[in-house]
Amino acid sequence: MIYFFIAILAGRILSPMKSFFTAFILLFLIIDSVNGQTKVSVPTTEPYGIIDTADLKMTSCDFEKDAGAEVLFDKAVVTYEYTSIVMQRHKRIKIFNDNGKKEANIRIEFLGKNRDEVIKDIEAETINLNNKSVEYVSVDEKLIYTESIDKYRKAIVFTFPNVKAGSVIEFNYSLITPYPYNYPDWFFNSSIPTRYSEFDGSFDKNYLIDGYRRVYQQMSKDTTIAIDFSTGSKRIWAMTNVQSYHDEPYMGYPEDYQQCLLFKPHHVLTTWATVVNGLLFDEDFGQQLDSRLSNKDIIISTTKAIKTTDEKTAYIFNTVKKSIKWDKSNRWFTVGGIKKAWDKKIGNSTEINLILYNLLKSANLSPRLLVLSTRDHGRINPNYPSATNFNKTVLYYPIDSTKYYVLDASNPYNTFDNIPVDLSGLNAFSIDADSKKFVMFQIKNATENKAVQIEGEISENGKLEGNVNISTSAYGREKFLKTYESLGEKDYVNQMQRENSDMTITSLKIENAENDTLPLIENFEFKHELAEPDGGYLYFNTNIFSGFKTNPFFSEARISDIDFGCLYNYTINGRYKIPPGYKTVILPKSIKVRMPDDGIIFRRFVFEENGIISIRYIVNYKKSHFPKEEYQAIHDFYKKMFELFNEQVVLKKI
Repeated sequence: MIYFFIAILAGRILSPMKSFFTAFILLFLIIDSVNGQTKVSVPTTEPYGIIDTADLKMTSCDFEKDAGAEVLFDKAVVTYEYTSIVMQRHKRIKIFNDNGKKEANIRIEFLGKNRDEVIKDIEAETINLNNKSVEYVSVDEKLIYTESIDKYRKAIVFTFPNVKAGSVIEFNYSLITPYPYNYPDWFFNSSIPTRYSEFDGSFDKNYLIDGYRRVYQQMSKDTTIAIDFSTGSKRIWAMTNVQSYHDEPYMGYPEDYQQCLLFKPHHVLTTWATVVNGLLFDEDFGQQLDSRLSNKDIIISTTKAIKTTDEKTAYIFNTVKKSIKWDKSNRWFTVGGIKKAWDKKIGNSTEINLILYNLLKSANLSPRLLVLSTRDHGRINPNYPSATNFNKTVLYYPIDSTKYYVLDASNPYNTFDNIPVDLSGLNAFSIDADSKKFVMFQIKNATENKAVQIEGEISENGKLEGNVNISTSAYGREKFLKTYESLGEKDYVNQMQRENSDMTITSLKIENAENDTLPLIENFEFKHELAEPDGGYLYFNTNIFSGFKTNPFFSEARISDIDFGCLYNYTINGRYKIPPGYKTVILPKSIKVRMPDDGIIFRRFVFEENGIISIRYIVNYKKSHFPKEEYQAIHDFYKKMFELFNEQVVLKKI
């Protein structure tokens, strides 16, 4: 992996003499850093509408054979026109099979509020080879739509016609922004492989831009190709044969691992204090805090009759959670205001939690606002103060100097006294709306506890029957309820059977589903056909209903950190009665295995007494985050742990 940070000649000069001198020193440093190191590839782009028939005849990607489609080239040319930035982009995609046809659905997002960005001059066409004739079908302009996403963003949306296996689709457009610091970022990879990606950027000497390159393979081009001291500089970056981007198991921040160029203004013209003040005075955020809500007086009157602070908090939290439904969207701001969301009984995550804040404050409780960025939105960048860092608001409720609650009423499975698992370990800004004071801190790690108790009996004809009790608290409870309610009991049972060697579950009983103060209990009976007795031997695997059936870390290499989301404590106890006339000839041994830093510890205790084999597995996660540099240790540990989980017991007929 290669990271580097550069100051490119292209940002506002506030102190002309000093900044002018500094800017040109930075420019020369850039030239020095690339001379003699540039590897220039043969250009692999073509003008719009001109195509090599060899591309139409292609049947697969040379360097990623199973890909359903491939970006043949994706090229952007960025220039300044006075204070405006113009990006002209041309992209061409080859469709190999039906799996790749989804690439014909195009969505181009941009900042559309107050015409911060404008997309125009869109051209799009499908190219097919019909016998020896090349056919072009343009996208009808009437079928190109502009869609509003949220308060700031819009999207251009359209679909290519006549797309089939063998088609090539291409489009180009111009993106214009009137703001000289709104320099576009560039991503070299996507969900399909890319044969050639090029970013041709011109930088104006009057605006200083910081550039950050994040790549995992060698650049095919990285060079300053033209310098004009009267205007600025020009630089081209290119990559060839870029593998597709795929999520990895337990990847916490997917966007952090995409190969890209990121650009920011060198002179940050704001601070976190001004950002926080802006939030508090924003009509769609801070100005919503004191909104008048219907039935508020009834809720507050009921709250006053409750004795303890925890009970009051729980009552208001559960009232909000049950009264309003989350619309599945995360924003740092409200869309129609909290009063409208409350009356309609549906809202985004911030609307729901600002309603919770409103009611808690009215009950003389002392919550604070907690603005953050979810894992799928990306990490908060502390060096670039902006509300765009955030996409969700929850509440921070301090109890004493060491204890606090994080309240998110948008998730119906959350409880007031457990940190939501999806927020565990995230960085966030706590804001006291009264004093306007704020602090950035990391939310503490959540912990999931799960206990499995198995009682089984093996018959001499190779049948295993028994019952299982699974107890989960907090996050295990949440995961179960989400899965169970989305699948229904029948499909949930079928899924559990598939995950446990096609066992047959004959009954299922769930306890405490409606009481979130108690662990959720699953009780069920099962039966399973073991392998046919072989020469008087019976074999069985004790790794059942453990949750450790498939190793997620089988790949030899990894590009991302491992983010488990929270800490885990698992205990699996199994007691198995062996059939009369059999004895144990192979029994796994008691053993303890640990990561080099004790980040994860695995223990297995095994003993046999009076015809009963008892096996206990304990897995403790002391860390929730492992940097990618520790992947080899995780890989080796998991390989060993799964081998130990799956060691068989062997019985022999006497």
